[in-house]
Amino acid sequence: MRLTQEIIAAKRDGAELPDADIRQIISGLTDGTVSEGQAAAFAMAVFFRDMTAKERVALTLAMRDSGTVLNWDDLPGPALDKHSTGGVGDTVSLPLAAAVAACGGHVPMISGRGLGHTGGTLDKLDAVPGYVTQPDIALFRKVVREQGCAIIGQTADLAPADKRLYAIRDVTATVETIPLLTSSILSKKLAAGLHGLAMDVKYGSGAFLTDYGKARALADALVGVANNSGLPTTALMTDMGEPLASVAGNALEVAYALDHLTGARREPRFHDVTVALAAEMLLLGRLAEDIDDARRKIEHAFASGAAAERFARMIAALGGPTDLLEKPGRHLAAAPIVKPVFAGETGKVEAIDTRAVGFAVVALGGGRVRPQDAIDHAVGIVDLAGLGDEAGPDRPLGIVHARNEAGFAAAQARLQKAYRIGEGAAERGALVAERITESSHG
Repeated sequence: MRLTQEIIAAKRDGAELPDADIRQIISGLTDGTVSEGQAAAFAMAVFFRDMTAKERVALTLAMRDSGTVLNWDDLPGPALDKHSTGGVGDTVSLPLAAAVAACGGHVPMISGRGLGHTGGTLDKLDAVPGYVTQPDIALFRKVVREQGCAIIGQTADLAPADKRLYAIRDVTATVETIPLLTSSILSKKLAAGLHGLAMDVKYGSGAFLTDYGKARALADALVGVANNSGLPTTALMTDMGEPLASVAGNALEVAYALDHLTGARREPRFHDVTVALAAEMLLLGRLAEDIDDARRKIEHAFASGAAAERFARMIAALGGPTDLLEKPGRHLAAAPIVKPVFAGETGKVEAIDTRAVGFAVVALGGGRVRPQDAIDHAVGIVDLAGLGDEAGPDRPLGIVHARNEAGFAAAQARLQKAYRIGEGAAERGALVAERITESSHG
């Protein structure tokens, strides 16, 4: 057993660390024998020196093993999940979990809260009165088994080393390094005991990693580390150059997801990404013969109403209203001020700073800059204009739902600045740009 500073020095100097060294650092993070300063130094050494594929797997497994590891082998079907690297208008998890459950999968989805410009799945479900986002493990297991899906928050005993290391990375400018990003995401998914994982890795102006090359490198790392850690994983590279849905804001996104489930409104871009990711989950769980069969099954789950029924059952089983699908307006909070925001000129939407659209929601109080910030679930923006849409006196950039006039003014300024209006054709890339599997990785 080496001294912690010797391990840090070895990584600082570019050495490949043996598994025992990595486990020593992570166990020290968990039990407090590694100080915050040492953890910060280790993170910075990794930031500059990177990690080999072997080190990345060792780090991920050590973080997984820092707490409880769930086991779902007693389920009648596979335990499957999806993880998105985050964006604006990305409420895919809600309809997706229900659709996969309707096709025979079991989705024990452990989700996070939003930070910065990205919305969090957990914040959206907190907008549903009575819904318990932090149930005990017994109730979590019961709902997954009986309803097929349960979307909850990370429990304190799942990958606790990740929580401590993330907090240190957040204040030491080491969040973006791929080995630490990969281990942070996958340690929680591996601790959840999954049989298959679909990754949605986003790029573009609203993504965490805006550059395609950097996002692609993360996707490659995630697929490689996950599969080498025993978790079959496929990644899709998806475009976040504009909001995925025309809605951003917590209660408003729940209402949007309900419309998608019931068929009241299904926007093509949002629907296509949802179906693509859900189909990958069925394929990973061996619940479909091929990707086309998987897509047909997911489409049928939506068209038949089976997905909507599963979602309603999950909401009720975790304490939410039994009539949320039928009467969302009775349960979801509404903002008192609802006003359109118009562009300063007439023309077509040529480009969108999607991150700025996300921060417009934050300015309303619908997101958080610091983890401890409170959220106003009622506020947000609907009918957001997309690339190529007309903007002018008859077509607003969006309709803002605000708590007060000051919030509306702040969101209006950010939204107007986020859109570039002109006469040229908007450049819209492929919605799903690439599919990365174990075979394409290796």
